[in-house]
Parts: sequence; C-alpha cells; structure tokens
Amino acid sequence: MLERLAAKHDVSYLLTRPDRPRGRGRRVGPPPAKEVAERLGIDVRQPERLEGFDPGEDVVVLAAYGALIPEDVLERALWLNVHPSLLPRWRGAAPIERALMAGDPETGVTIIKLVPELDAGPIAAQQAFALGEDDDFGTVSARAAELGAELVDDVLPNPQFEPQPDEGVTYAEKIGPADRELDWSRSAPELLNQVRALSPHIGARAELQGRRVTIWKARIEDGKLVPLEVQPDGGRRMDYDAFLRGIR
Repeated sequence: MLERLAAKHDVSYLLTRPDRPRGRGRRVGPPPAKEVAERLGIDVRQPERLEGFDPGEDVVVLAAYGALIPEDVLERALWLNVHPSLLPRWRGAAPIERALMAGDPETGVTIIKLVPELDAGPIAAQQAFALGEDDDFGTVSARAAELGAELVDDVLPNPQFEPQPDEGVTYAEKIGPADRELDWSRSAPELLNQVRALSPHIGARAELQGRRVTIWKARIEDGKLVPLEVQPDGGRRMDYDAFLRGIR
C-alpha cells in the first residue's frame, strides 16, 4: 500500500507501530512498513500510544495498523481505512483468513471512514474479486493491496460516503491457536479452506504419522485432504513425500 501510494502522492509521513522483537531470535526490529518508508525517504513516526496524537494532515490512510485509534484523534483528520473484505461482511482483525475459511466465493476491498465502532464507518468505495481454488492468504492479500491502493487513489480527490448496510454483518475474529488445529472429522473442503487461509503466514497444525507438523499446502484427492508441503516441529519445510521417507 505504502509503495503504491507513494508512487502517486506526496506522503507526509508513515505512522506505524514501535519496533518490536521479531523472529526466533526475538531481536528488536522495525515493522516492514518502516523499512519501506526509509527506503523511499519518507519520514517515520512511531508513538507508543496515540492518545493526544495530532495527525497534522487533513487525510490519513490506515492499512493494517493493528491498534484502535482514540476517538479524539479520529476527530482531527479524515481517516480512510483500507479493509480487505466486502463490508459489512467480515469486520474485524482477520477478514481474509475468515473469508477463505468460510469458503466465500468472493471477497474484495472496502474503503471506509474510520469511526469508533469497529469497521462500521460509511463506505467511500468497494470492489469485489473472485476467490479461486488455488487462492490462499498470500495471493488474496497481494491482490487486496493492489486494489486497495487503486481505490484510495480514486477516493482521495473527493471522498463521498454511504452508510454500510445493516444486513449481512459478520465479524472476523483474530486467529487463535484453536483456529490452526485441523479437525479430521470435518470435510475435506473445510480442511483445505483452513490450510489455504493460514498459508503462507501462520500455517495449519496437525499430527501426521505420529509427528506434530505445520501443513502449508494441500489438495483434495478421492474426497480426502492430502498434504503437499509440511514442516515438522523443529524442522524445515518439505514435500510430504520427503516427510514420509524421513519417517520410514
């Protein structure tokens, strides 16, 4: 989003979260958006808390910030939120994952005015795209980022809003440990949707051949879920055939 908007607009600064421990080594590192901003020569601001924050601009574009914006700060600018779902469906923290898990035939991007209620602001723009059998979180998020930048670009010159419909509201709860566990009593399509929704960033979890593994890719054969790429605990990603050879 930042790269695409910076190519067409004068971005005053990036507002992002403070540096945090990252990766297995837990070394303190910058958010990915900060790395992009520094490469592009864009000023970066990283307040620990936003209480009393003054945007200093008329419009702020919000994308995956990951924290609530205080109401008094919302009143100081027009905050345009880029949300990767067809609101009011899948308000909340994990709209792409939940759409894939539910087997939705389509999703999209909605640009809304940020309001105190979660993802309930009026809509400035919305566009849908189909979800294919091969789509996973990675492909959908990339498509949503591209579309989101295009929609923001259209909205910025003259934002106009319509209220969200009252019907069809659903909530995309944050992904927790239970959401990662595959329940083999569920149907093969449901299991595949779960794998797709959690790849390549989180991973679905299961026990195979007595070993705990993360399943990154799978397909359906003869009505059953067949793993294609797995990662044993403490090991590397590998083809499922290589995993089976190692077990033998």
